[in-house]
Amino acid sequence: MTRTLLLGARVLDPGAPPGPAAVEIVDGTITQVRPAHEARGTTGGGTDDQVLRLDGALITPAFVDAHVHATSTGLLVDGLDLAGCPSPRALLDAVRARSTARPGALVWGHGWQEQTWGAPPPTRAELDRAAQGAPVYLSRIDVHSALVSSDLAPSGAPDGPLSADAHHHARRAALAAVDPSVRDAAQRAFLEAAAARGVGVVHECAGPDISSRADLAALLARAAAGQGPDVVGYWGEAVTTADQARDLLAATGAHGLAGDLFVDGSIGSRTAALAAPYTDAPGCTGNRYLDAGQVAAHVAACTAAGVQAGFHVIGDAAAQILVDGLRRARTSAAGPVRHRVEHLEMVDAGQIAVLAAHGVVASVQPLFDACWGGPHGMYAQRLGSRAAAMNPFAALHAAGVALALGSDSPVTPVGPWEAVRAAVAHRTPGSGLTQAQAVAAHTVGGHRAAGDTDPLAGRILPGAPAGYAVWDGSVLGTGTDTDGRTDACLRTVQRGRVLHDTLLTGRAPAVAPFRA
Repeated sequence: MTRTLLLGARVLDPGAPPGPAAVEIVDGTITQVRPAHEARGTTGGGTDDQVLRLDGALITPAFVDAHVHATSTGLLVDGLDLAGCPSPRALLDAVRARSTARPGALVWGHGWQEQTWGAPPPTRAELDRAAQGAPVYLSRIDVHSALVSSDLAPSGAPDGPLSADAHHHARRAALAAVDPSVRDAAQRAFLEAAAARGVGVVHECAGPDISSRADLAALLARAAAGQGPDVVGYWGEAVTTADQARDLLAATGAHGLAGDLFVDGSIGSRTAALAAPYTDAPGCTGNRYLDAGQVAAHVAACTAAGVQAGFHVIGDAAAQILVDGLRRARTSAAGPVRHRVEHLEMVDAGQIAVLAAHGVVASVQPLFDACWGGPHGMYAQRLGSRAAAMNPFAALHAAGVALALGSDSPVTPVGPWEAVRAAVAHRTPGSGLTQAQAVAAHTVGGHRAAGDTDPLAGRILPGAPAGYAVWDGSVLGTGTDTDGRTDACLRTVQRGRVLHDTLLTGRAPAVAPFRA
């Protein structure tokens, strides 16, 4: 029997006592949560017992990132991070430098945004010259379009950034060029980084247009071997019968047929489906990859199979397609499974009411608003006055739509506290959440989004599996600790497994055996 006592930290859970607390964990299960001064006599004094004195620290449930792309994020450890790239010339210079250093090797990059460049993106011929014969895949920040070299572009593809099916083709070709050992290193790097940010569970949103079955299988195998946070895998491919749903689930090892099953694209790439044209592209209303009939068929098939369904939905026209499909499928909140929707950025009150009635869980990304919202942000450039109504977290919560927060990494970084702050400080007054609501959506909400109905999942309460993160106490203030690092996570534990720890490796508060 192994006991751990976390002593003196504040516990951020509605059921926890105020002030310094004592949290006792026995064999991976939380057994007691009580005021710190009542801790005496609660321990057994065994040789494996341990107390961690955490005065001034904060304990939260381990966070759940409800939408990630592990390999794509991990590849950036050794790839080109183009976030903040100031011009097409700077982008080409970065490609040239990488290709010179590694002749012939795949150049994988991500994060460019063209709206502030004042010049068009590079042509494919310019990219080919900079690459010196190496294959190049450079995804836009939203990963719904990319600049690619000629050897990755499909025949007849237009010049400049590729989107829709041409982009999906190029992305598959680029990922096929990634060596399995490089992929495995990327996944390991992502999972380690997520654990170091207090994340105990990630929802991997895989699919034929975003990754591969082999990629998902490798990630799930790594998680099953206890290497990092738990992984809930989703596969975004549509089905029409319950047998197809069961067969696809068995073939992929996925938890559900959801995630990035695209109804539309993104605002930044002008592929999100809109009811009226983009303000900065008259005549363009984006892309529609599924219609209401296809949505209905997928939902009905998954419901019959007891499988969670879900879709990628961003534009208002896509939201209407989803709502119409749910109505045709005739599901309800009382059904055997709760389906989910990713992003859901443009949705009105009537659509929200339908989603609530059908028990749909919304997996949303608050940092989208922080990065591109506001009166002068990218959303306003693309949508004009419609941008102010985007990402209505408060309205969704008030209507009873369960929320789960995530990053969509690599679109925005994994960072639970950054996401919580963005949800609270929404750029449209009245659209944000309270801090308590945001933390709940990033912990309990993530478990609910994956269909976990255990009332103790994501809680710091007796009887709950030990899933927690220990933080420098400043995370509730400025978010910067005394060493200048942001949101310092001192320890992450999931289901009793220690995923990340600095408490016992040099930054530790005092560690001592139990004293009865």
